[in-house]
Amino acid sequence: MNADAVVVGAGVIGSSIAYELAGAGLSVLVVDKADSAGRGSTGASSAVVRFNFSTWDGVALAWESRHCWEAWREHLGAAEGEALARYHRTGLAMLDAEVAPRERVLPLFDQAGVAYEEWSPDTLAARVPGIDTGRYWPPARLDDERFWAETSRRLGAVYTPDAGFVDDPQFAAANLAAAATRRGAAFRFRQAVVQVTRAHDRVTGVRLADGTLVSAPIVVNAAGPWSAALNRLAGVGSDFTVGVRPLRQEVHHVSAPPGFGPIIADLDLGTYLRGDAAGGLLIGGTEPECDPLDWLEDPEQAAMAPTAALFGAQVTRAARRFPALGVPDRPRGVVGVYDVTDDWTPIYDRTELPGFYVAIGTSGNQFKNAPVVGGLMAALVQAVENGADHDRQPVRFHTRHTGHTVDLGAFSRKRPINADSSGTVMG
Repeated sequence: MNADAVVVGAGVIGSSIAYELAGAGLSVLVVDKADSAGRGSTGASSAVVRFNFSTWDGVALAWESRHCWEAWREHLGAAEGEALARYHRTGLAMLDAEVAPRERVLPLFDQAGVAYEEWSPDTLAARVPGIDTGRYWPPARLDDERFWAETSRRLGAVYTPDAGFVDDPQFAAANLAAAATRRGAAFRFRQAVVQVTRAHDRVTGVRLADGTLVSAPIVVNAAGPWSAALNRLAGVGSDFTVGVRPLRQEVHHVSAPPGFGPIIADLDLGTYLRGDAAGGLLIGGTEPECDPLDWLEDPEQAAMAPTAALFGAQVTRAARRFPALGVPDRPRGVVGVYDVTDDWTPIYDRTELPGFYVAIGTSGNQFKNAPVVGGLMAALVQAVENGADHDRQPVRFHTRHTGHTVDLGAFSRKRPINADSSGTVMG
């Protein structure tokens, strides 16, 4: 079996990369161990589209991606009448928190053209009925008396009206896979990669679990929480300054309080909340320092049922912010395994093995950027394959809708750790 490029992973990132590589004229094969597109980390995403990042390149990518989501049918070249995932523009209120001061992000919003409003505590209370505007920083565990302490301090928020969410993240990945197929890409599901082949110090393809050898001069690792294992198969990573690890995560589901409005990013208490179209509320954590993180050696080890302890902690934090919110006795939600870098910033790069590329460390906060990640990875692959020295002179990617330029060196495997990152899925 031969292809110009093999993409390992058919999540929203891998499917987007396949779509753009096929659009550039390459024959593309996508391989995934699941039975359909978007069945891994993508399906467990809250699919929030927000713009609050600590770097210019992060803000610019997210702002460009929002334009793609709003014009999703056009982005995919999909026919009228084809069923597609939908973008819901709800707005997002990022509550003030010391770990992510508004002074850090607002100049980047101004530079990118992101619309925003600065809300005082009184404005926050008026615009989001039922919210408790108390400032409780730092987040605490429920068995810590500080969690239950009253406060006279109050917080405001930065509101971005164009933020929102995609209603079905797995379906969005399926949309991209279908669009890639229309461009000639092929998908093989229920197949794991067991070997990355190489010759003369260059990648030459992959071998699948059923023994199939796929010859290809380009391999892209978009394997999500299995990305580190695939890197080991390829023998790459010795020059990485940023590591990736699988992290088990839970997102919980309850009934929304009456009149719930914008998405709430609440790093002050360590949680985030977003509504859905059916009157429900998704509640996730923002990895506060008081909570132990569930790092895994092997993604297959993850228990895939929500736990009562984590459900109680996250929903009770949300109820502290919205006192009318009920805390059910039985946990309900989704569990996923995220692929997380040391600073929660992804790696979009080449590697020391020519022809082997990575789009990794994306889980948790890069779903929103998937439409643009496909394009930037295709641009990176084409530039490097045509002789560009990306390590010395990073490729610059020009966004189509917003007209910005993104330095792909910001996502280098050799970059310094981003010290300004909030260290969370929301940072």
